[in-house]
Amino acid sequence: MTTTTFDTMAYAKRFKAAGFTEQQAEEVVTALREVRDTRMDESATKGDIELAKLELRKEIETVRKEVESAKVEIIKWVIATGIVILGGLATINRMFPPTPIYFQPPVQEMRLPAPVPTMPPAR
Repeated sequence: MTTTTFDTMAYAKRFKAAGFTEQQAEEVVTALREVRDTRMDESATKGDIELAKLELRKEIETVRKEVESAKVEIIKWVIATGIVILGGLATINRMFPPTPIYFQPPVQEMRLPAPVPTMPPAR
């Protein structure tokens, strides 16, 4: 944190020139100094902001690495679970084989062609 100078005598002289009494000028300058000190404690400098940026970047990089390792672990678990499920299905299929269903092609209807109309015999 950087400190800034606050010339209380110069401010007191300005207040006196504006018509304040000596006691009023001193009180106003004291109040201003307290406000400045409070604000300086609460405010951040460029260095503070840069330091916070660096810390955040480090934390982001740490989280990124953790996410990458979590991705790898999830992929491993998904593959392992798939293998276990396929193995279980193969075991069940071997222990209790399904009844065979034979494919029968659909029966084709054999229709006779329509009779050709003939002329009735002449009488």
